[in-house]
Amino acid sequence: MARDPAAPLAQAMLEFLNLQDVGPSPHMEMTLARRLNLITGDNGLGKSFLLDVAWWALTRSWARQPVRPTPAAHAPEITSRYTKASPGPFSSSSTFDRKREKWPVPPGRPPIAGLVLYAQVDGGFSVWDPARNYWKKEDKDRPAAFSFTANEIWEGNALCEGLIRDWASWQREDGSAFAELRRVLDALSPGEEEPLRPGNLVKISVDDPKRYPTLAMPYGQDVPVIHASAGMRRIIALAYLLVWAWHEHLAAAALLGDEPATEVIFLVDEIEAHLHPKWQLRIVPALLAVMDKLTGKHGSRVQLITATHSPLVLASAEPDFDAGKDAWFDMDLEPQGKQVILRKREFARLGTAGRWLTSEAFDLRSEGRAPQIEALLEEASHALGDERLPATAARKLDRRLREVLGDTDPFWIRWRFVGDQRGWLSEASSPVKATKKAKTKTKTKEKTKAKPAKKAPRRR
Repeated sequence: MARDPAAPLAQAMLEFLNLQDVGPSPHMEMTLARRLNLITGDNGLGKSFLLDVAWWALTRSWARQPVRPTPAAHAPEITSRYTKASPGPFSSSSTFDRKREKWPVPPGRPPIAGLVLYAQVDGGFSVWDPARNYWKKEDKDRPAAFSFTANEIWEGNALCEGLIRDWASWQREDGSAFAELRRVLDALSPGEEEPLRPGNLVKISVDDPKRYPTLAMPYGQDVPVIHASAGMRRIIALAYLLVWAWHEHLAAAALLGDEPATEVIFLVDEIEAHLHPKWQLRIVPALLAVMDKLTGKHGSRVQLITATHSPLVLASAEPDFDAGKDAWFDMDLEPQGKQVILRKREFARLGTAGRWLTSEAFDLRSEGRAPQIEALLEEASHALGDERLPATAARKLDRRLREVLGDTDPFWIRWRFVGDQRGWLSEASSPVKATKKAKTKTKTKEKTKAKPAKKAPRRR
């Protein structure tokens, strides 16, 4: 049945997840925001696991291997809630059936209102379409979702032609699909000076009959997409899947007499993967705005749920972060490293990526120093607080600091000031001055060696 055009559209979004006795913690709970949801935490604590469960809760299918609770778990349960096309949210709860080794779900299609796209860190993608992944009891052959390995994105499978063939076909036709691909690539570009723009189709091998899409690089060459960098390949694969899913959705909605969705839920694992820092600062705002670029309409709605290890990604969210529609979740190992804790944290504007490194998101002791330098600075900091520190010990520390710190390093300036006040150090302690002094001594020695000895006067 077609949707009543006069009825208000609910935004497609995942609202709530509750996990009991499944995953790395006995209990985890998330009340998600309607626009941006950032997930941070150390490797192995369960960020990818949460994205897998979110995908399953929305689509009733697993993008990768199904999540299985441990044998010791008492009553493993996953509860979720999300919006649907009709008024009111949809809630569901599933208790793991150990004998069938399955998470039971209600029969029929999930009532989520928009497209769902999951970008996995290994290059695989999954897509769920409210018009195409619809099934009832009599539609058992209809797929629960479309899942692609990294290779299938490029080469295709039974579900799609793949990026290489589709892009080339769209480019030859020069119709709406290629125009949309250009707009999405432009929206996801690392910057105006380095836009992602299609180049000419090229043949790359005598034995290969295909014509390959290319990217027009700023240095004047058209580089085949299969030879592009890992970062570019991930972004253009995301752009292709979005355009492919959108076009297939429009065609299916037209056949069904339904209004097309204008919302998308993005699940992205390690959103910064393979991207240059400049690109990491742009990718989150770009994904939040990409549906407007794709549809050519303003007001399209996007919910982005992403795991990240990048302080630059968090810094990039600062200008537009709104606690009313955005959230930050952090995973920690505590207490005494025996339990994973998932908590929603208050988002603070820290200003720089360096300050994010020392925040609760990453828990580093310094803004990215090497561990051995960090340990030395901690030792020197204790020395600064010890007014009875012998001058000989201070000079030893000074020599070690001089080897690893630059002359304008903030800690070095502080160390020099306190050292001079306490009479520990000599003027030669500056790394630059010490270097200059050493060079001067070397030059003096070289001149002395090079200077010829005076000959004794001849006697007449």
